[in-house]
Amino acid sequence: QVQLVESGGGSVQTGGSLRLSCEASGYTDSSACVGWFRQAPGKEREGVAVISTGGGRTYYADSVKGRFTISQDNAKNAVYLQMSSLKPEDTAMYYCVARSPSMCSFTWYVPQRFDYWGQGTQVTVSS
Repeated sequence: QVQLVESGGGSVQTGGSLRLSCEASGYTDSSACVGWFRQAPGKEREGVAVISTGGGRTYYADSVKGRFTISQDNAKNAVYLQMSSLKPEDTAMYYCVARSPSMCSFTWYVPQRFDYWGQGTQVTVSS
């Protein structure tokens, strides 16, 4: 059973930075698409960024390009989301997601394509 555990959320002011971590366990295949979705109150889930653990290819939402960076540490089965220049509109619950075995593709932003979801970590950006 795949488990995803997020950490690193919190409250910051506009322009601040946060780093989210996702530790994964239970993979039986070295190839996976792992990343982050977010959901703000009253809004639909939104893909933020994903990474193919087997090759390192990344995809980002246009709204976070240039501000967020997704990375991985395969030795720790961990994926990170470094968030900089945060804006109030980044405020949301952030969820770690994964599907395995798989590679990320151009439809990465479709939440139904991910089999595994973490519990979520809250990010709040105040103006």
